[in-house]
Amino acid sequence: MGRIPDRVGQNHMLAALPAEEWERLQPRLELRSMPLGYVLYESGDAMRHVYFPTTSIVSLLYVMENGSSAEIAIVGNEGIVGISLFMGGETTPSRAIVQSAGSAYRMPGKYLKEEFFRAGPLQRLLLRYTQALITQMSQTAVCNRHHSVEQQLCRWLLMSLDRLASNELKMTQELIANMLGVRREGVTESAGKLQRHGLISYNRGHIAVLDRPGLEAHACECYEVVKKEFDRLLPWAIAQPPIAPQREISPAMT
Repeated sequence: MGRIPDRVGQNHMLAALPAEEWERLQPRLELRSMPLGYVLYESGDAMRHVYFPTTSIVSLLYVMENGSSAEIAIVGNEGIVGISLFMGGETTPSRAIVQSAGSAYRMPGKYLKEEFFRAGPLQRLLLRYTQALITQMSQTAVCNRHHSVEQQLCRWLLMSLDRLASNELKMTQELIANMLGVRREGVTESAGKLQRHGLISYNRGHIAVLDRPGLEAHACECYEVVKKEFDRLLPWAIAQPPIAPQREISPAMT
């Protein structure tokens, strides 16, 4: 049973599908631009689409009544945004916002549910991914409770880099603070320490990781726990060669 991975760009879940599955899904997918800060859905919204990120990263945030927020998970080219649709919930209490600009394939939710209930290869991939995502959410909660802001920042940087094709991120300290649910001053202090250690370079919202092994050594065990579980459950999530992009549709064109 062959696969045709290069046809789906850099989303590894789609790339892992057998060729016949991909041929059936392809007409339902559209490649869309995902600008930084674009909100895919808010807490309680009815979910009409799912997204398969390619070069973008989406942050799932829980937003409190007073407006404060904290990230509970990130989704990149290894997965899908919108698991509530095939799990029967239709809505979710979290906000989904683009953390790193790029692209994603969008599919109407009704078609994803049809594919899920075929009980074929896509269903098995979605269930394994959901288990890995639950692990990430659980470990993030533990990390936020027990580890320092510096350790949390290391974990966050490493998990983001795992989902990008480069060692650079565009992210302000204010946005990072919102993701981690901490004060901006805490991020400033932690980023400064990592920069003095020669692990990162930070300038005007641009972060470059200079020493990944050193960053991993500074991180808590939470990063490794999540990575091992993703590697165990999603062995198909490996780098694929990029393809010439299709014409992207901006969110403003919906």
